[in-house]
Amino acid sequence: MTQNAVPAVALPAGGAMPLLGFGTWQITGRQCYDAVTIALETGYRHIDTATMYRNEAEVGRALRDSGVPRDEVFVTTKLPGGSAEPDKTLAASLAALGVDAVDLWLVHWPTGGARVDLWRRFVAERDAGRTRAIGVSNYSLEQIDTLGTRTGELPAVNQIAWAPSLHDPRLLAGHRQRGVVVEGYSPFKKTNLDDPVLIGIAERHGVSTAQVVLRWHLEHEIVVIPKSVTAERIRENFAVTGFGLDADEVARIDGLAGR
Repeated sequence: MTQNAVPAVALPAGGAMPLLGFGTWQITGRQCYDAVTIALETGYRHIDTATMYRNEAEVGRALRDSGVPRDEVFVTTKLPGGSAEPDKTLAASLAALGVDAVDLWLVHWPTGGARVDLWRRFVAERDAGRTRAIGVSNYSLEQIDTLGTRTGELPAVNQIAWAPSLHDPRLLAGHRQRGVVVEGYSPFKKTNLDDPVLIGIAERHGVSTAQVVLRWHLEHEIVVIPKSVTAERIRENFAVTGFGLDADEVARIDGLAGR
């Protein structure tokens, strides 16, 4: 299978975000460093971490040691939703990562509601150049609208759980009507990789059902960030740009929603 460049989605305020990234949830210490190193060697140019993952230092060290230029890697981190000092937390994240700015900074959870006060401080940090884009995670459309109405600034991205079983065209359309990019996490957690629909499509393309699920995200232009600590799986997850799904295949996978 020929590997092509990973497609990207444009962000509202400029710049682009690779549709395929490498997630680091629940990976810490040397295991995190090794996994991120393999991911970067494989070709990933989008790494997702968070303050609460407690692995920003390992992610940063792997990035520095990789030799990949900083401007070629899209780096996301997240602030705990209940944080009272976002500026200090972001400064600590930047120091741990060893970067002057991240490409995307997210409010990890809408703890206590939409957190308009916190969002205003996110805007200030972006305007100060410490993050190039700002967004949220696990927010509802109503909470996103609250941010926009109260501050005049909508998130660039909403990172939410997404998988074929969770596919919701109306929710996806609602984000796109607002100009908010959908980024999906845990693509396999709520997916039956032994589903006959996925098996049939995978056999047709000579790939794994996990690769079909990742490719399905790309067909919908939904950012996806699979995680693994196994070199073989890290490479397999990246190898999804050498084939495509036709409209019928995408529709059949969409049909797994709610099953």
